Amino acid sequence: MLYELYAHGLSNVAILKYITFRAGVAFFIAFLLCVFLMPHFVAWAKAKKASQPISDSIKAHANKKDTPTMGGLVFVFSAVIASLLTAKLDNSYVHIGLACLTLFMLIGARDDYMKISAKKNAGMSSRVKFLLLACVAIFISFCLYKNGLSTDFYVPIAKNPLFELSKMPILIIAFWVLVFLSTTNAVNVTDGLDGLATIPSICVLTSLSIFVYVGGNIEIAKYLLWPHIVDSGEIMVLILAMIGALFGFLWYNCHPAQVFMGDSGSLALGGFIAFCAIISKNEILLILMGSIFVIETISVILQIGSYKLRQKRIFLMAPIHHHFEAKGWAENKIIVRFWIIAILSNIVALITLKIR
Repeated sequence: MLYELYAHGLSNVAILKYITFRAGVAFFIAFLLCVFLMPHFVAWAKAKKASQPISDSIKAHANKKDTPTMGGLVFVFSAVIASLLTAKLDNSYVHIGLACLTLFMLIGARDDYMKISAKKNAGMSSRVKFLLLACVAIFISFCLYKNGLSTDFYVPIAKNPLFELSKMPILIIAFWVLVFLSTTNAVNVTDGLDGLATIPSICVLTSLSIFVYVGGNIEIAKYLLWPHIVDSGEIMVLILAMIGALFGFLWYNCHPAQVFMGDSGSLALGGFIAFCAIISKNEILLILMGSIFVIETISVILQIGSYKLRQKRIFLMAPIHHHFEAKGWAENKIIVRFWIIAILSNIVALITLKIR
């Protein structure tokens, strides 16, 4: 809406055309909207007894059994509304980004609803969940390809693409689908303690907002030898809207949490992070940016693999944040230390922007 005001009547207010200004406005709209709506949602969720089923295997979490879940619905809604009010709505990447957020959120919401209805922590079967995630990932990847997104494959620090897959579209779409599936599951696995997934997500999105802006600006991209993706800079508005909404969510999700994001939040976050990484050609660097998500996922893979092969566990519990809980670490200590790792990882990732 802000850009439309500039284009159709307020052309003398030049500030409305700048991505950075509209992104800042989107941040505050999403933050304030989320802070305003969340208490109403929490009250409604408590009245409906829409609480997160808690596993009996984690005794320290017994006091969380009545905490409402599905907070992701609120912060995704806030981010979408803020984006619609501030983004340039004739931008196809904006359309795809909003579709990505909404579709992954809906899958998560279905999973959350099934958990709440059954009063169990199982939700959808892993097969159905994977199939739904794969369908959305294929759809978004296909949209990006048809929109003309570069198929060049970049690795950190290298000035030129390692190779390009324009003649093999199935391979690039398969790769993007892999990025979507791995990221959504990684964020979902990490969401196990109050605020644990929120700050790492904010860190990753902050880094990606810079990369997206650089890639969308031909002059800056040329100076930094970064691939220029036409019209991709507008995604910065969506990213800042999501960051603002996440800060609003964190207001209520910090320890002790008044609400959990649920799968409706973690899957939407993972899908959107993957989308931004693909748009900015950071599929590989995302491993460093999302180091916490990677560590959490690897801990689960190692635990399952070790038990199946050797009938022995590597960790007391998996994901690894539960291992530290089992060792007696305070929840706040685990959360803050993981936050620190996330911040440092993203600082290193941003440094690579200049080392080319």
